[in-house]
Amino acid sequence: MDLILLSRHNRAARQLNLPVVFIATAMFLLLALAIGAFIGYSVAPSAQTAVSDSQLRELREQIKGQQFQIQEARVAADDQIGAMALKIGQLNANVIRLNALGQRLTGMAKLDDGEFDFDSQPAVGGPEELITDPANQHSTVSLIADIDSLDNLLYQQEQQLTILEELMLNRKLQDRVMPTGRPVKSGWMSSFFGKRTDPFTGKVANHRGVDFAGKTGADVIAVAAGVVIWSGDRYGYGQMVEVKHANGYVTRYAHNDKNLVTVGDNVQQGQVIAEMGATGRATGPNLHFEVWHNGRPVNPVKYIKQTT
Repeated sequence: MDLILLSRHNRAARQLNLPVVFIATAMFLLLALAIGAFIGYSVAPSAQTAVSDSQLRELREQIKGQQFQIQEARVAADDQIGAMALKIGQLNANVIRLNALGQRLTGMAKLDDGEFDFDSQPAVGGPEELITDPANQHSTVSLIADIDSLDNLLYQQEQQLTILEELMLNRKLQDRVMPTGRPVKSGWMSSFFGKRTDPFTGKVANHRGVDFAGKTGADVIAVAAGVVIWSGDRYGYGQMVEVKHANGYVTRYAHNDKNLVTVGDNVQQGQVIAEMGATGRATGPNLHFEVWHNGRPVNPVKYIKQTT
């Protein structure tokens, strides 16, 4: 194959004789380069697309993980809210019990109306300064801890108030069953416990009780709660009422004009059980009052003076 070459500097043309094999080889190389360029251009977008899909899958996995964490946080928050609601319900029940207990104690202590009102919030006052330190702000965990602490405090206070109520009830019951106070509403003490001159014989004799002089028909009252074990005439005592109390105590009310209770009756402290008279061995209207403890007579004065 002949190839003619032209040059600007040389006006004469040159002629080259190239073999056909050389020209075919050159054309083949050019064709191979063109095909390689085309393939490279086609493959490059595919590789870029493959990378994008991988990143997209990774992002999807991350989103799924975050959604799972959000769901777990939501479940945990629901559990915490449920726990706080349960605690608040328990606190409310404790407060209701404390209010009821406090009202009973207020009544037992005989406080004036409004002096200590469990139905109203306690009166408080004073300026307040807001706490802005983030370390002092409540978190959910610390709030639950505070609720638990308050629940425990309410429980302890309820136990203490219950013990106080039992003590007050026992003391009140003790006051009711312990001989206390005067056995008459009116009258004066005319004879004391112990040795005295007998008004009938003039000799020194032992007086096992005290006497209250008064008017016939005056009220005779029980000095403690108990059960009537005698109501009738007894030698030397005339018409007598005998009442058995707790803790080994017995009281006797003698020389009555009329007994108002019978054997087996339950009597309360302050109840009128007889009318003053002069029956039996008496020089005039009076009440002969005796206190016995564990089968032995004791001086009634110390029991009478507990309220005088």
